[in-house]
Amino acid sequence: MKKTFLAFLILIFSGFSSNVYSYETLQKATVKVAADVGPAVVSINSVVKTKGSRTFSFNGSPFSDNFDDDIFSQFFGEFFGDLPEREYSRRGIGSGVIIDKEGYILTNEHVVSDASEVKVKLPDGREYDAEIKGTDAVSDLAVIKINADDLPVAVLGDSDNLSIGEWVVAIGNPFGFAIENSEPTVTVGVVSGLKRFVPALGKRERSYDDLIQTDAAINPGNSGGPLVNLTGEVIGINTAIISTSGGFQGLGFAIPSNKAGRIIDKLIKGEKILYGWLGVSIQDLNDDLRSYFGIKEREGVIVVKIYKDSPAEDVGIKEGDLILSFNGKKIVTTKDLIRLVSVADIGDSSQLLIQREGKEKTLKIKIGKRPEDESVKENESSTDFRGMEVEPINEILKQRFGIKEQKGLIITYIEPGSPADKAGLIVGDVILKIEGESVESKDDFDKVVKKVKSNCLVKTIRGYFVVKE
Repeated sequence: MKKTFLAFLILIFSGFSSNVYSYETLQKATVKVAADVGPAVVSINSVVKTKGSRTFSFNGSPFSDNFDDDIFSQFFGEFFGDLPEREYSRRGIGSGVIIDKEGYILTNEHVVSDASEVKVKLPDGREYDAEIKGTDAVSDLAVIKINADDLPVAVLGDSDNLSIGEWVVAIGNPFGFAIENSEPTVTVGVVSGLKRFVPALGKRERSYDDLIQTDAAINPGNSGGPLVNLTGEVIGINTAIISTSGGFQGLGFAIPSNKAGRIIDKLIKGEKILYGWLGVSIQDLNDDLRSYFGIKEREGVIVVKIYKDSPAEDVGIKEGDLILSFNGKKIVTTKDLIRLVSVADIGDSSQLLIQREGKEKTLKIKIGKRPEDESVKENESSTDFRGMEVEPINEILKQRFGIKEQKGLIITYIEPGSPADKAGLIVGDVILKIEGESVESKDDFDKVVKKVKSNCLVKTIRGYFVVKE
């Protein structure tokens, strides 16, 4: 009995010692990362100059929960009139990380976008004017440069080797120049998820894909700062959060370092970043569609539309085709195909495995350049507006949703908690009009929603709905 009890105590204390050792190891690693990488993390202050007449705004007013602020703004604007047009300066704050002894700094595009003036402050207190070398709105990455000597440099790591649960350190400058201490802030967490998609919701003007999710705190001003592994390598660039309060709530996101590494040299040279394009609109398969097409495994996406004069049209891809793989890599969701095609070199010949009428077929397709035209920029996913995705009516969708309408657009996805969701719209609704204008195609839809700046009236076969801003 005594021997058994002694063995039990030894087991407890050996486990306790192991936990203490693990904690000390983690603590030492975190301290070392902060000391090694922190000096290379800078604070960025950008100035954007715009011209316009001053208007009355009641955003955040005590009436905002119960009244439409636009009514008050319109009333006071008409009563007092707009002030004369003049130039305004809007300031932005963010972070960046020095990646080269020559003074090149990697940051977010949205930190320096349209800036007429960019200033950089190093942790040691030195301040410099920075030159914007190159920006890319699609990836939300930018490179700026300062002329300075004896610069600390951070090393980019391999983000493809990340694992969920791996410890990471986020470094940045929350609230930037508002905090007098120029040393960056360090927060610790784990990799919570990989290949995450963050939609353009609320005030966020862009959507993000293929992101690293972390619970390491990321706050305003941290954008552009590095996410670092415990060996001191930058494996991500902090870029976005999802929050109901405006502050950090455990959902932070970073752009993978490998995604940045592929375009850094082009950004430094000021070259435009080009993305691959097939020229198809595609849709995920649900259980009903898999059953209809006789697909047992969870794979494949369905082609909904072919764009004119596109690579897809050139090789004879048809609506209703299933795309199963791209260059030998299995396609499970629309985002899988978009990611693979986007990073493919323009002009390269690639292989598509498709299924048509129950038979598989391999096609060779030449990767095209993603068009600048807004109406086809998001060409390989459904049109997205305030949390809803729509597709033109076709026989496949009519069967899927059990509808008989010939005109209009079908809602194929609703983002939970989005304005479309809150308005009461549901998947399968057929949209007939928006703000009184008929929408029978994606082009119609895009043209109408571009003009919508506030609450809008949406007519469906079920009736009218107000989709708020």
